[in-house]
Amino acid sequence: MSTPETPSENSLEPAAEIGVEVIERYLKTLSSKPGVYRMIGVDGRVLYVGKAKALKKRVASYTKVDRMSVRIHRMVAQTASMEFVTTHTEVEALLLEANLIKKLAPRYNILLRDDKMFPDILLTSDHDYPRVVKHRGAHKTGGEYFGPFASVWAVNETLAILQRAFLLRTCTDSVFSNRSRPCLLFQIKRCSGPCVEGLVDKDGYNALVDEARQFLAGKSQDIQKNLAKHMQVASDDLDFEKAASYRDRIRALTRIQQHQDINPGNIQEADVVALAQKDGLNCVQVFFFRGGRNYGNRAFFPTQAKNEDEVQVLEAFLGQFYAKHTPPGEVLLSHKIEHGELLGEALTVRAERKVKLSTPTRGGRLSLVKHAQDNAREALARRRAERSSQENLLESLAKMLGLEHPPGRVEVYDNSHISGTNAVGCMIVAGPEGLIKNAYRKFNIKGASNAEAGKDGYSPGDDYAMMREVLERRFKSALKSQEENNGERDGNWPDLLLIDGGRGQLSAVMQVLDDLGVQGVAVAGVAKGPDRNAGRERIFLPGKPAIALEERDPVLYFIQNLRDEAHRFAIGTHRARRSKAQFKSSLDEIPSIGAKRKKALLHHFGSAKAVEESGLADLEAVEGISKAIALKIYDWFQSND
Repeated sequence: MSTPETPSENSLEPAAEIGVEVIERYLKTLSSKPGVYRMIGVDGRVLYVGKAKALKKRVASYTKVDRMSVRIHRMVAQTASMEFVTTHTEVEALLLEANLIKKLAPRYNILLRDDKMFPDILLTSDHDYPRVVKHRGAHKTGGEYFGPFASVWAVNETLAILQRAFLLRTCTDSVFSNRSRPCLLFQIKRCSGPCVEGLVDKDGYNALVDEARQFLAGKSQDIQKNLAKHMQVASDDLDFEKAASYRDRIRALTRIQQHQDINPGNIQEADVVALAQKDGLNCVQVFFFRGGRNYGNRAFFPTQAKNEDEVQVLEAFLGQFYAKHTPPGEVLLSHKIEHGELLGEALTVRAERKVKLSTPTRGGRLSLVKHAQDNAREALARRRAERSSQENLLESLAKMLGLEHPPGRVEVYDNSHISGTNAVGCMIVAGPEGLIKNAYRKFNIKGASNAEAGKDGYSPGDDYAMMREVLERRFKSALKSQEENNGERDGNWPDLLLIDGGRGQLSAVMQVLDDLGVQGVAVAGVAKGPDRNAGRERIFLPGKPAIALEERDPVLYFIQNLRDEAHRFAIGTHRARRSKAQFKSSLDEIPSIGAKRKKALLHHFGSAKAVEESGLADLEAVEGISKAIALKIYDWFQSND
């Protein structure tokens, strides 16, 4: 367990003294109720969010300099003001703290960066013939949700089994209502064909739905025995086709039972959460067990936790993780956390059912925790190796480019368009940890789009102008942030820019940086060699001869990977924008016309073109369209004409 450094009282800087004075002023009027406090810097940004059983006592601890770790000492030194929210209970304070940390991402809190929603399986309830589908996001659609699954692959695999074993439909309601004969899924025995009359009645289909529900709830053995009985009856009646159908369903159930990586024993629903820590890095492995089956696992690497002990990191992780994901009935932990009982109460409130946190000491549950912790150690070892390799590459890159220090943040830029249409610029980011995907940015290029629309702008095919626009927008925003931060650059400033292009692109970028007065940012252009062959790239630097690296140079591979990732991101963004433009309707541009009114207009007239050509009286006849809105629509198209 790591021990945080504690600065001596003599090392207290004047800035820290000012921070302590700020905190002491709040103590005079602060109550001893439970609540949440926020420490705020001079720029108005939240530095830290914390919760307390007694606010006054907890906040007073920040005035005791001799007990502060280095991290807390720095935080106090930067504190210019504080905000407080009192709550009725400590449980409410804990829930609010987790929500605020997730929303504000304060600089001095331990943070869970990877907070993507896990996929679920949804068994719908808004139709006479429910369907089973993959779902990701908030649980707003009516029905029953089963999950979470650690990966989309696990969901797809389970859905395939559900189709084979229970023959439930996956088609949309509109496809279902417009079919006159069964689709291919019925022909290959993946659906019972409820869309066509006479193939399966409502009671028969609902029986399949009930079986699927039981299967997802962990009762696959009972279902399998029941199917075996039906198969035997069909075989005795010499109905071999029906018996073969039951046999195929049994095989499908058997297949998923054979795919278990860990046998959870008598555990029906639980998350297993285990932490590994080494050299200031942390890895948390979460295994999901639902319905007695392993739904997979995911590794997380909390940030800003270098000098924190394992218990603090795990407790911070649990609060933030379950702020977004619904907890199961049981959570098994690798370490006993300090506020376990309180956190259990908070999760019970969030889940609206009893949630039990425990640290197993023997039996099958302990085996599951040990297995999860082994996976955490292995994932941490891989991350450390990758980080070491990445740091070596950044050092070699700095040496090759003549930089004083290895770049901590590398930004790579690329543009994508077809003859200037739907032009986009993209930025990807890399650092010592690898690619930083949550820092990627997209820029819809306005100058080329304006010219495309007949407005003021530059030539749609002017790549140099596009790059200038992207870099201007990027650094104007960065300079504004720097000005708000009293002239100090935050961690989002790049150390190195890599541009996909040669001398021309490099000159365009340098012109932007010079015009804006940006200094201290290295720039390099990466151009493919003759015939655009990968492996023969040349690196262009301002005022220096081009650099050609050996074909097998690791730094060249590193640069190629960064450029290819930028290219992939730019192409994907351009395709998405182009696809969206293809389906854009002229109704989308009319003010005050939302999805409901647009749908009503299209249902009434059949097409956007017919809406454009309609008269005022015709528009007023549409349900949900008032006279005022009809006049607005009519005037819109008349003025455009």
